[in-house]
Amino acid sequence: MDQHSLFFRFGVALFIGLLVGLQREYSYDESGDSHEKTFAGVRTFALFGLIGCAAGFLADLFSEPWVFIAILMAVGLLIAVSYYITASTGKRGMTTEVAAMVTVVAGALCYWEHIALAVAIAVITTALLSFKLELHGFVEQLTREDIIAALKFALITAIVLPILPNESLWPPPFDVLNPYRIWLMVVLISGISFLGYVLFKILGSRRGISLTGFLGGLVSSTATTLSFAQRSRQNSGLAKPFAMAIIIAWTVMFIRVLIEVWVVNRSLFEVLWLPVSLAGLAALIFAAYLYMAPHEDDEGDVVVSNPFELRPAITFGLLFGLILLVARTAQLYLGDTGVYISSFLSGLADVDAITLSMAELSGNGELTLKIAARAIVIAIMANTLVKGGIVLTSGSISIRRTLLPGFLLIMVAGISILVLM
Repeated sequence: MDQHSLFFRFGVALFIGLLVGLQREYSYDESGDSHEKTFAGVRTFALFGLIGCAAGFLADLFSEPWVFIAILMAVGLLIAVSYYITASTGKRGMTTEVAAMVTVVAGALCYWEHIALAVAIAVITTALLSFKLELHGFVEQLTREDIIAALKFALITAIVLPILPNESLWPPPFDVLNPYRIWLMVVLISGISFLGYVLFKILGSRRGISLTGFLGGLVSSTATTLSFAQRSRQNSGLAKPFAMAIIIAWTVMFIRVLIEVWVVNRSLFEVLWLPVSLAGLAALIFAAYLYMAPHEDDEGDVVVSNPFELRPAITFGLLFGLILLVARTAQLYLGDTGVYISSFLSGLADVDAITLSMAELSGNGELTLKIAARAIVIAIMANTLVKGGIVLTSGSISIRRTLLPGFLLIMVAGISILVLM
């Protein structure tokens, strides 16, 4: 091994130690607790990184993995002794001690040329250490129902997904029903929705109406639309900020569609990204217009439920499979027109399922990319039509007047794109 490569690896290990150590040092200074300073600061953590890298180097030099294990055990013993001394003073936490062991292992990974993994571990470790208050606040907001729902979904996904057959089991049009792929789509959609739910829990819905609209769009743009439309009846003076939140949630829906297609079918994404982006741009422009207009803020909450419940997940899986079957049957017996009709009807209820269905069918060669892209845009417009109808029927007069131009702008943009596709 040349000297430049060797010094680079030790340099990255040193950087990792300094990164974690700086966070710990800052944490100590912020807390003002002199007892915690007795264990390790920025210099000690830098040495931990170097020790890990040196341990990997010596194990390689002597061609004996036990050298690394012995050094790791020695460092672990020193950390254990330090923890015992610290615990005797009444300090029971061992976050810093665990971070030290992670730093040593990350340093060893640097020597073994897993540089990207080592740096990623260091960054994640530093983030976890830094977000102590936010993480504790998040846990405090969790309910027993949240935890049980997440565990149910995690267990069923981890157990069921690996054993599902990854193949079509029946002749056309049932050949599109691949159990593994269907459940995988359930995991994808639930994961996106759960991300929005977690952000809701961490940031709360009292951080501003605009942020609430964005987070609500990650969970469900339809639910967000209904919530703000209903609230507008009690707060008619907040029509502009409520309308802006709704438009932002709709804009997030366009982003969701692109993310879903990008994950499932990159070829379709290359065809779809421009028309969907143009339709989303119309929503974004109107949101910017509402943002520039003077309006009041609001401290009300938008209530969203945990999207990791088992029943909605299974329902989505069944809906996804049904739409796959309907679209495939319509394509076989009615041609392209049948696909467009099924896309419109499906979009009235849910845009995620039809998006993933079209991505799946076009990926398997059952549909052309152009037809799949048109079908998705049709579903988006149908879904937007439903959400616009929700505002016009359940919102206050002021929010109807405020949102109507934006709603028409999006619909005109979407229909124009369909004509040109």
